[in-house]
Amino acid sequence: MAKKEDLLQGTLDMLVLRVLSRGELHGWGITLKLEQLSKSALQVDEGSLYPALYRMEEKGWIEAEWKVTENNRRAKYYTLTRAGRKQLETATEGWDRMSAIIALVMESA
Repeated sequence: MAKKEDLLQGTLDMLVLRVLSRGELHGWGITLKLEQLSKSALQVDEGSLYPALYRMEEKGWIEAEWKVTENNRRAKYYTLTRAGRKQLETATEGWDRMSAIIALVMESA
């Protein structure tokens, strides 16, 4: 299973932005969605996720709002901003380019 340390620089941010592009989620929901979408291959712990969320909030890519969960608990829900959508687009384009370059090298070697 891939852990946060195994991810390339900036990849966690891109994955979180992608998950949030589908709608608002609280931190635990983001963790569960990443695990679900990766078929349990990716598990991000709180010590990696929350610093990334705070960093992205500072950059203006996401916004946070306290709400009550379905279990009647307070949680911070995160949503993507316009700047976050632009960042996701830029990061996805960069990822696609880098993935293609790596594939060329791996196939040619």
